[in-house]
Parts: sequence; C-alpha cells; structure tokens
Amino acid sequence: MKKSHLLLFTIILFCQTMSAQLKQVKYTDGSQVLNGLAINPTTKSNENPGILILPAWKGIDNASKEIAENLANLGYHVFIADIYGQGNYPNDNTEAGKLSGYYKSNFSIYQNRINLALQQLVKSGANVNNTAIIGYCFGGTGALEAARGHLNIQGVVSFHGGLGKDIKRPAQPITAKVLVCHGADDPYESKEEINSFQQEMRDTRADWQMIYYANAVHSFTNPEAGNDNSKGAAYNEKAAKRSFEHLKLFLNEVLKK
Repeated sequence: MKKSHLLLFTIILFCQTMSAQLKQVKYTDGSQVLNGLAINPTTKSNENPGILILPAWKGIDNASKEIAENLANLGYHVFIADIYGQGNYPNDNTEAGKLSGYYKSNFSIYQNRINLALQQLVKSGANVNNTAIIGYCFGGTGALEAARGHLNIQGVVSFHGGLGKDIKRPAQPITAKVLVCHGADDPYESKEEINSFQQEMRDTRADWQMIYYANAVHSFTNPEAGNDNSKGAAYNEKAAKRSFEHLKLFLNEVLKK
C-alpha cells in the first residue's frame, strides 16, 4: 500500500513539474516575428487567472523567467511578452536604451505590442476577463501604458518602472487597479515625475497604490543587478521579497482564483 501511495505521489509531482515548463510561443505583429514564453499553472482552477509579464529593457531575461515560474506555482497562467521581436534584441545597455526609448516615445505602438502578448496569454488558457499585467523597469512603464490604453485587464503592477508620460497627452479615466512598487532611493525617477504620476492617478480617478522600499534603487528585484546602490541600479533582497508579497496581495484582490 505504501509503495502504491508513493507511486501515485510521484506521478502527481511529475505531472505538475511537466505542466510548469516555460514554452516558446511564436506570434507576429504584421511581418515582425515575436518570441514569447508561456507557462501553465501547476494547479488548475475554473477561473483560469492569467498574468502577462513585461520584461526589463534588455528583453526576456532570467529574472522574468523566474517570476513566471513562481507565479505558475501559485496557480496562474503566465506569458512573458517579447516587445522588440526577432532580429531586434539589444546587445548592450546602449542599444537597450535606444529601443526602449523608441517604445516609450511611441506609446501606441508599445500598447499594441503589449495587447498582442495579452492575446497570447488568453490563447494559452487564461480567462480573457481575469488577467493582470506586471512589468519590470521598461516593462513597468509598459504596465502603466496598458492601464492608460484601457486594455482588457483587471490590474497592473509596475516594479521600478518609469512613471512619466508626455504632459500633452490627455488624462483619461483608468479602470484597471494600479500598484507601483518603487525604490525609495531610485535616482532615475525625479520628484517631479513622481508627483506628476500621482496627480495623473488622481485626475484619472484610478484605484492606485504606491509603495516605497527603503534603501532600494532601480532594478531592486533583479539578482543580476549587483549590490552597489551607488550605481543607481542594484538588487535588494529585502525589497524584492516584500514587493513580491505585495504583488501576491494585489493579485488576490484583483483576480479570481
């Protein structure tokens, strides 16, 4: 009897492990080939909640893959977006800055690329009316753009993302709930940009939260960012863990499971 129980447990564990593997998904924006990653939840639910991850400025990285796996283990369908597309991946920070800058300036193109990835999340099994978008750095900017663009999502989360937008753009009501996880010492977001963002949230009557993490600078969730705060971007283990807990609370609020 014990052997049969052990065998059953092994089979269940194997099935769960097999279902929680990142798989490449090719999709397109016109003639541009995009290469996203999808992962199924380890436990199924009738609500099929889904999360779209928008990576940092260098594209899909180890940090976004790890987050995807963690969220799949919590019961979410997850898809990691490819914003730049095949043949356009940056080789260094200079190229990443130029590419991300292009999409920040051409926000409607960015929103479209995000929406295409959101469609892939739904195709992978997520409930079209039960999804959220989270993003890191450049992807955090994208998460906010998804809210501004009124994509069909329940909420967005920005981790150390750019907050600003062109002041000439009209502020329209934001219906998706918003969470911003921000390093208290992030040198890349000025007080003026932060104040402007917060005013935008008030003007759009958004349901928003902004949480600051002590001694944290840019990229505080990424273990590959090093630990030297003087460089402006560095990993902060305590802030990373706290922000992930805040993410889980937020997702439990905005998504059905």
